Amino acid sequence: MKEISFKNDVLPLKDKLFRLALRITSNREEAEDIVQDTLIKLWNQRDEWSAIQNMETYSMTVCRNLALDSLNKRERQNISLDETVHDQPDISRTQDEALIRQQQMDSIQAIIQQLPEKQRTIILLRDIEEKSYQEIADIMGVSLSDVKVNLFRARQTVKTKINKS
Repeated sequence: MKEISFKNDVLPLKDKLFRLALRITSNREEAEDIVQDTLIKLWNQRDEWSAIQNMETYSMTVCRNLALDSLNKRERQNISLDETVHDQPDISRTQDEALIRQQQMDSIQAIIQQLPEKQRTIILLRDIEEKSYQEIADIMGVSLSDVKVNLFRARQTVKTKINKS
């Protein structure tokens, strides 16, 4: 078993952890806090690292769980989840093209946010984070076939809703 180094094995994952937390919470500050909490939790568990087979998968699982906890807490407090994340417009496009592209991205993001939590997380891990089916199954603690079925359903829902608009 490889010796795990916080500096070399955990810290380089912070950008991936941030993207995952941001996609789940749609709130930049909250995602930053979740990444920090994830890193602290991982550091505090350093005595148990020898039992971890894949540090990236484990880290993503911890981050996902913390993000979902945060999202559930926010929902219980009845705070609006309408806040969206906006990408910087591509300066090589005309303003009209950039506006149309942004509206399409906002529409897709809104559709994804309406998916059930399991489908939303799977589609984000697969299509945004480009995780393998097996990595997603490990992160989410579900079977490989469950990942494939939920990904198919999520994509079908997104496709159907896009075609309706």
